[in-house]
Amino acid sequence: MTGLAGLGGYLAGAALRRARDGLLPADAGMPAELSRLTDTEEVQMPDVVDLIMEDHREVERLFEILKTEPSQRLNTLPVLSALLVAHSRAEEAAVYPAAQREIGNDEVAHSQEEHILVEQLLERLNSTDVESKQFDTLLRQLEDAVNEHVEEEESSVLPAMRDQMEQQRREELGESFADARAEHLGEMPGEATKEELLRQAKNLGISGAQGMEKDELRRELQKRGKK
Repeated sequence: MTGLAGLGGYLAGAALRRARDGLLPADAGMPAELSRLTDTEEVQMPDVVDLIMEDHREVERLFEILKTEPSQRLNTLPVLSALLVAHSRAEEAAVYPAAQREIGNDEVAHSQEEHILVEQLLERLNSTDVESKQFDTLLRQLEDAVNEHVEEEESSVLPAMRDQMEQQRREELGESFADARAEHLGEMPGEATKEELLRQAKNLGISGAQGMEKDELRRELQKRGKK
């Protein structure tokens, strides 16, 4: 599955969760304005750099909606959450190990720390009343953290991948990235499995992670998110 196909199922589940928590009307359906994200078709796989940058542009578009159209926040936040979490998991699984191994990228640990921070902020944002001032504050903090991460990736890691990896290899990674992203398009922030937490720990170079219980491992990772 390529692109954002499969997001409709996630949105339905996210809407039910937010209704359960009193953050969304129980009869709310999939937002029509964002349903286009599920209307993707099979196309020739672009390389991983293009896919990552396309996600970055989509995230920027969603932030703009959240900032300028408050009435759309309940519909847009689940989409942003889905994309950010799935994008992060796909980078952690398919991109960072390859970049470190094949082009000597030494920014993997730093990038992973940024992912942890973004997920921390995203989790808090999802539990905040969208009409509150606290939501506005957290939204600004989240956007700043994401923008910093995107700027660093697009100024160093991604150009290095484009320059130092063959086109065929970037397309192979593109397929792996798209598959991993599709696999995780149902996860909410804070719902990582132990396997996913272990992958983050490996990216951070945390020793002894295999011997930790899930909650202990999660606490250790949370310490590594930049404050």
